[in-house]
Amino acid sequence: MTTKIHLVCDGKARALAFVLTGGQVADTSMFTCVLDEIHIPGRGPARTRPDRVLADKGYPSKKNRAWLRERGVKATIPERDDQIAHRRKRPGRPIDFGDDQRERYKGRNVVERCFNFVKQWRGLASRYDKTARSYAAGICLSAALQWI
Repeated sequence: MTTKIHLVCDGKARALAFVLTGGQVADTSMFTCVLDEIHIPGRGPARTRPDRVLADKGYPSKKNRAWLRERGVKATIPERDDQIAHRRKRPGRPIDFGDDQRERYKGRNVVERCFNFVKQWRGLASRYDKTARSYAAGICLSAALQWI
């Protein structure tokens, strides 16, 4: 059995929250679950939602975009080619992915850098742990070391 890490990080490539699932689980179905895990304590009430979300082509869906709109979160998520083709056949609300969005999307490499840091541990990269619980504990420890 394989596992998949669904992770959200800040602009400095530090992990904020993650959800561990089976390898067959689609990215788009875990989008809201991972964002619901964000909890950043500070002065006043804890922060639970970002100002903007940058995600890859695995995450766009009507449900996810509606969820972000309800919470007032701006999104930079490119559409998949099949969705663009479907949109051309039917008129509707176009999703603008202009020059500003393209420039913002270049910052998505921060997520890849976060994954690289987390998976530098040989045990996490090779998945030596037998249980999901111990694997998740290793991810937590690695993520904590990012903040130190």
